Amino acid sequence: MPAAPRKTPQMTRAEVAAFIEALAAHNPAPGSELSFTDPFTLLVAVVLSAQATDLSVNRATVSLFAAAPNPAAMVALGVDGVATHIRSIGLWQTKARNVVQLSRELVEKHGGQVPRDRTALEALPGVGRKTANVVLNVAFGESTMAVDTHIFRLGNRTGLAPGKTPREVEDSLIKRIPADRLRESHHWLILHGRYVCKARRPECWRCVAAAPCRYPDKSPASEPALQAT
Repeated sequence: MPAAPRKTPQMTRAEVAAFIEALAAHNPAPGSELSFTDPFTLLVAVVLSAQATDLSVNRATVSLFAAAPNPAAMVALGVDGVATHIRSIGLWQTKARNVVQLSRELVEKHGGQVPRDRTALEALPGVGRKTANVVLNVAFGESTMAVDTHIFRLGNRTGLAPGKTPREVEDSLIKRIPADRLRESHHWLILHGRYVCKARRPECWRCVAAAPCRYPDKSPASEPALQAT
């Protein structure tokens, strides 16, 4: 039986800053990989992205947003109408109901506008803390940290912000990342976790932030050659 991986020690604040700066230098202008045109289409896309890839969501929302680009049109389209566009996405039945109901509440309670308020956002069907954080960050430019599975894994694996729950990781990241880098860090960390610090095996040999990372079981620098053979 292979040995259990060693626990990663927490980074110092200087190492956290160095880690973030390395990601910033590599990707100066990060952004969401979801396709959207305004806060409403972003909100719907994020709700649809739960347990689904951004690519699969983008494929589905091309036709969905053409048919219903605003809350009133989404309500008019109805649950069955929404469902015809998103059947390729996991949990599409529940998501179709949530999208129509949140659209109805936007019309009835918020004048058809997405509120710039966490409590109001989280009161909408299908919207939890992570979704609210994404909308506040991407649509309204707030320095929130949406902890998805990638950021949760990365925060613990690297020592950047260890925590037993997504909220613990979120709170730690907000405290430890330099304030002027916090908003963009949401994107840097998601993308890094998605494409480099992967779930099954982190690709440490091509990580631009390997130096400050405290992960004790990093892949060796010779890994690319091994992969090629």
